[in-house]
Amino acid sequence: MFPQVRMRRLRSGKIRDMIRETSLSVDDLIYPMFVDENIDSPLAMSSMPGISRLPVEMAADDAKEAAELGIPAVILFGIPSTKDDKGSSAWGEDDVVQRAVREIKNELGKDMYVITDVCLCEYTSHGHCGVVDMEHEQILNDPTLPLLGRTAVSHALAGADMVAPSGMMDGMITAIRDALDKSNCSDVPIMSYAAKYSSAFYGPFREAADSGYSFGDRSSYQMDPANSDEAVREAELDILEGADVIMVKPALPYLDVLYRIKTEFKMPTAAYNVSGEFAMLKAAARLGWLDENKVMYESLLSIKRAGADMILTYFAKDLARMLK
Repeated sequence: MFPQVRMRRLRSGKIRDMIRETSLSVDDLIYPMFVDENIDSPLAMSSMPGISRLPVEMAADDAKEAAELGIPAVILFGIPSTKDDKGSSAWGEDDVVQRAVREIKNELGKDMYVITDVCLCEYTSHGHCGVVDMEHEQILNDPTLPLLGRTAVSHALAGADMVAPSGMMDGMITAIRDALDKSNCSDVPIMSYAAKYSSAFYGPFREAADSGYSFGDRSSYQMDPANSDEAVREAELDILEGADVIMVKPALPYLDVLYRIKTEFKMPTAAYNVSGEFAMLKAAARLGWLDENKVMYESLLSIKRAGADMILTYFAKDLARMLK
């Protein structure tokens, strides 16, 4: 009881650092990269200051810069030159992500851990994450699964260290795990977007990945923002199907979900600090309303404190420079 107990005694000097419960390290970071086979020079994203689409030939240079900052991993998103109703540019041996993986691994080898996003939305003409029945405007779950498996295998054979399915199709982890194992890629882990919400915070990403949809929305396969019990069930199912890492996306509006999933399953857990979260802080900082470095650090620290072992964030390079 006060005055014997004074909490402020431990908030000054070296002891403040010594008793800190949560630490944020460059080792926690995964840097998202957008690789576009339609361009020959970087294309800046207006809604995401500092982020650009890169030509395939520059992917290794960007990854090398990240590695020199100490960032251990990147995740690749591809923008193909052609799109069709099934997203068939997603799984070719010489398609955009496969080429980018080889570029990075040839340049950096084990010095950069390469993760690939496995989804069809960037490759389909309609912009949805699976095969579509256009007559009824329905996204078809089961016909999509073999295409996700085929895409994951093509990434692994190109040299990806990990694949990250993000389409929120039921059974996608089983389909991808089976496909990888049958292709002698059993050592390639899966990071599942297990709890991916149908969120308005993805807006700037659609500019960066050229993945807007031509009808409806993604609420029939991405989660309702009102639900958290459902997220726990989604994560459990993906774990049972063979996911090695599970993810919550977005991060900041869903810290309660992140905490629940980490507490419940106690397994490697990622959180995606998405484009809208990034854009808001950048915009407020540009207007002088917030100190960018301080709010960036505080936001990412909160994600780590809630339970994330790794954070996918467009702030990765900024934070790495700050921590250095």
